[in-house]
Amino acid sequence: MVVLKEETPLLQTEHTARLLQSRAANRGYITKILHIFHDLFPGFLVKMSGDLLDLALRLPHVDYIEEDSFVFAQSIPWNLLRINPARYRAGNQLSPNGSLVEVYLLDTSIQSGHREIEGRVTVTDFENVPEEDGTRFHRQASKCDSHGTHLAGVVSGRDAGVAKDVSLRSLRVLNCQGKGTVSSILIGLEFIRKSQLTQPSGPLVVLLPLVGGHSRALNAACRHLARARVVLVAAAGNFRDDACLYSPASAPEVITVGATNAEDQPVTMGSLGTNFGRCVDFFAPGDDIIGASSDCSTCFASQSGTSQAAAHVAGISAMMLSAEPELTLAELRQRLIHFSAKGVINEAWFPEDQRLLTPNMVVRLPPSTPGAGGQLLCRTVWSAHSGPRRMATAMARCAPEEELLSCSSFSRTGKRRGEHIEFFLKQDLVSIFGFQTRGGRRVCLAHNAFGGEGVFAIARCCVLPQANCSVHTAPPADTRVETHAYCHQQGHVLTGCSSHWETEDFATTHRQSVLRPHSQPRKCVGHPKASVHASCCHTPGLECRVRENGISSLAGKVVVTCEEGWTLTGCSALPGASRVLGAYAVDNTCVVRSQDTSAGGRTNQVATGALAICCRSRPLEQGSLELQ
Repeated sequence: MVVLKEETPLLQTEHTARLLQSRAANRGYITKILHIFHDLFPGFLVKMSGDLLDLALRLPHVDYIEEDSFVFAQSIPWNLLRINPARYRAGNQLSPNGSLVEVYLLDTSIQSGHREIEGRVTVTDFENVPEEDGTRFHRQASKCDSHGTHLAGVVSGRDAGVAKDVSLRSLRVLNCQGKGTVSSILIGLEFIRKSQLTQPSGPLVVLLPLVGGHSRALNAACRHLARARVVLVAAAGNFRDDACLYSPASAPEVITVGATNAEDQPVTMGSLGTNFGRCVDFFAPGDDIIGASSDCSTCFASQSGTSQAAAHVAGISAMMLSAEPELTLAELRQRLIHFSAKGVINEAWFPEDQRLLTPNMVVRLPPSTPGAGGQLLCRTVWSAHSGPRRMATAMARCAPEEELLSCSSFSRTGKRRGEHIEFFLKQDLVSIFGFQTRGGRRVCLAHNAFGGEGVFAIARCCVLPQANCSVHTAPPADTRVETHAYCHQQGHVLTGCSSHWETEDFATTHRQSVLRPHSQPRKCVGHPKASVHASCCHTPGLECRVRENGISSLAGKVVVTCEEGWTLTGCSALPGASRVLGAYAVDNTCVVRSQDTSAGGRTNQVATGALAICCRSRPLEQGSLELQ
């Protein structure tokens, strides 16, 4: 909007508009006059490049120029309603503040004087950005601040923010075009670590609303910072691609967030959209998000993307840490998963090979009650695909503060040699089937078979303080009698079963390890030529029981769900005529997929069943140490 000085005649207004078009054309720019104001004030509305601002301001009679901006209906933005479920709004939600927590934002510069974030943001002296591309780039201040200001408002804005009172510190690592370098991010993360060491404070949350190609160095930096009890939240990326191909989204220690819209569906941006896959922890609102605009100190704007989604989770994390400062990263992530909305996303949006791997969860604000009501918290971690090599192996790992309670595997062809848990003694670094991992950890390994197209390992990872867990392995019986593995130690309960074949010579029905819940509840039973593994744990108040489902659907899938108050720790297949593709956990449901092998290829209605081990952790005086 080009506003002329008062008392400028109407004809002069039209002349000034035509003069702007003419001089812009001489410089090779196309402009479009959208409206000339006749009766309100002297001025006109023009669509033009920001490169022409200086030219327009020097035209005769021009008083000032203002960029067009949005106005909004004064209702609560949809994203804040979505993360705050109705059942918590009546005084049972977390207080929307984070006074004990600091959030570090690595982004563009920020307009810290905006009314939404004024007094909440400290602009640090850290700045490490590359030069902008192009010789005619115009460094308009409001554009340089746009992305960072909006995200700061989403995190802690007075009106449209998630955590209203959180303290936020900004580091400029992106230039006015929104570009940065991996080295700039690394130096920025080192700056945060130095600040943490020299000026210890409360919990720290680092928001990384940026994405680059996969970087081992950046992922390693995130891992080291997470070990220092810093919570890192990252955008999954807006490329409609596998988030595991990008950093920092692919770092296991980072909470990686995809974006959904007002209908809880994946965000689409033209031909692109939110990233997906096993490296995404969950989704959050990221479409048409109202937040602070850098155009003026009271302006608002709407932006979309996984950066906005990650900002929501950073704000929620700050609120949770303010309520419980001692929460570990594992506990925080598990609670975010536990309280999220499940099964609301239409999975058809994702590529077919990513639907199993992508979590169908949209984050919600937890209730004000600390903890999870005593609920045992678990999540499912998928490995990368092993690849089709004959002896290929996949590995899934839990976070250091989590216990690996069971291990399963999945193959799209059903050609696999099973899975098992291995434990490695504490060393600085050990190599496992070509994978590098730190010692002193249990890992879930899955094995491809001859003719197979590869496998996934699937770990069931749980927060179980003071747990004493072990794996008891029974070698192949080499007889017609099934192989048995037991929980030998007194007070230990069975949390999962697995089995694998050392050789390619195994039964064509590919029977997996199964439980005998009615006769031997602490025993895993498997094929006589397979090694069978029983995962056993002891912790005060832990009790487990078995649920079984022997009815298969026409789709070759059978499920069994744990009852309210119980948490799925183990998922296995019951034997049948079908080839088992694999067993895996989706929230509290055990899913077994099978492929019919009967004559004619018709689906066998009772081909395979699912068997779930459901556990709960009760107060010590009420707990039972025996499997029920």
